[in-house]
Amino acid sequence: MKKKLSLYAFLLNLSLLVLLPYSKATQADKLQDLILSKSSQKPPVTLSWAEEDALKTHSSAYVASQEGQKEADKIVALPGQPYGVNFDQYSGYVTVDPEAGRALFYYFVESSYNPSTKPLVLWLNGGPGCSSLGYGAFEELGPFRINSDGKTLYRNKYAWNVESPAGVGFSYSNTISDYEHSGDKSTAKDAYVFLINWLERFPEYKTRDFYITGESYAGHYVPQLAYTILVNNKFSQQNINLKGIAIGNAWIDDVTSLKGIYDYIWTHALSSDQTHELIEKYCDFTSENVSAICANATRTAFEENGNIDPYNIYAPLCQDSSLKNGSTGSVYDFDPCSDYYGEAYLNRPEVQLALHAKPTNWTHCSDIINWNDSPASILPVIKYLIDSDIGLWIYSGDTDSVVPVTSSRYSINTLKLPIQVPWRPWYSGNEVGGYVVKYNGVTFVTVRGAGHLVPSWQPSRTLTLIFSFLHGSLPPTSPWKGF
Repeated sequence: MKKKLSLYAFLLNLSLLVLLPYSKATQADKLQDLILSKSSQKPPVTLSWAEEDALKTHSSAYVASQEGQKEADKIVALPGQPYGVNFDQYSGYVTVDPEAGRALFYYFVESSYNPSTKPLVLWLNGGPGCSSLGYGAFEELGPFRINSDGKTLYRNKYAWNVESPAGVGFSYSNTISDYEHSGDKSTAKDAYVFLINWLERFPEYKTRDFYITGESYAGHYVPQLAYTILVNNKFSQQNINLKGIAIGNAWIDDVTSLKGIYDYIWTHALSSDQTHELIEKYCDFTSENVSAICANATRTAFEENGNIDPYNIYAPLCQDSSLKNGSTGSVYDFDPCSDYYGEAYLNRPEVQLALHAKPTNWTHCSDIINWNDSPASILPVIKYLIDSDIGLWIYSGDTDSVVPVTSSRYSINTLKLPIQVPWRPWYSGNEVGGYVVKYNGVTFVTVRGAGHLVPSWQPSRTLTLIFSFLHGSLPPTSPWKGF
């Protein structure tokens, strides 16, 4: 039986490429499931896999002729898109393993202004197993968002053009066992093979500056893909011009991230003093054997939160998920029911046809993937990237309790990096957009008032952030007119 695997890539010029992972579960659910599955065994941290596989991966990497594929992938128009679209869109499949019949789905949006001079940006959502198309492209940073009718689109004024294992979104494999062997290593390898083939399909981007961005469990995907690219660049004639990475609300290190979660919910008055005292006393987050007192205390800490959106602790909940005709959404007021509109839209046959996607029962996150490897920490990879002298930004929406700002700070602090530019506010328009500190090798940025999906809740501030990242400069120090 053929099963679908989904990987979604969203590419921006400044051109944007989105590579797709894909389920009804949210990124928070998928990440929590992974954390719980790892609680009794923490895989060793090692960099050897990419170094050992580099020559083999390069020599055996599947590179196919892409003649005619770019033209076939061009989107004439998305159903329900507004008038006046002034940029090209592409979507389709890139085969990464012809023997297994494994292909990754992408959506690519070129810049609306002078695309031939713009850098190329890849966006990846997390999970693991959640869709960059449903989240990244249509709820966060893409050119369109979906109206509450689930049929029509409206423009995102703050789009960045001013899915990632198979089995996610529209990505698929004809080999069922592929779904049982998904993990960090296979995702990085498949994404690398995807990129070298995609660049054959779009050769004009081979020499462009290339950046990788993402959120949540992309804190694993993005650094490991960057590492794979840098290692393979040493042996390949197909050099990928990687300039930097930016990861948002990123799961980086199990121990510091877990501690950061419980400290965040306590300091934001979501759990009691008594529960936090038990966690402080009985949980060290390093032991493979979790005590009963620690397990009970951590469970109680979440129960004490009540019915809130952990992605954004101050945001309203979706009260009516039904589709509604006659209303146009606003990029200034993110709709907490957007997931439902996205699922309705991306399951419309005419939408899947326009996207050149195989007929699929599409969901935001995939439940068919068995995640086999997830190192306890990505910090060794971060250190390698720092030594490689590429741009490395970690940003954090400060109202997210899933991977909160405290987790990011604790993870960065373990690196003990010298500070180059001290902590200060930065501005987007006339208001403080957040805070920034530049370390030797890492820039850390907070986004004020943003949840886990930072571009959803603060699109203008996030555009200021990504503009600064791509230009290699810190965000503005004073009020300005803004985007």
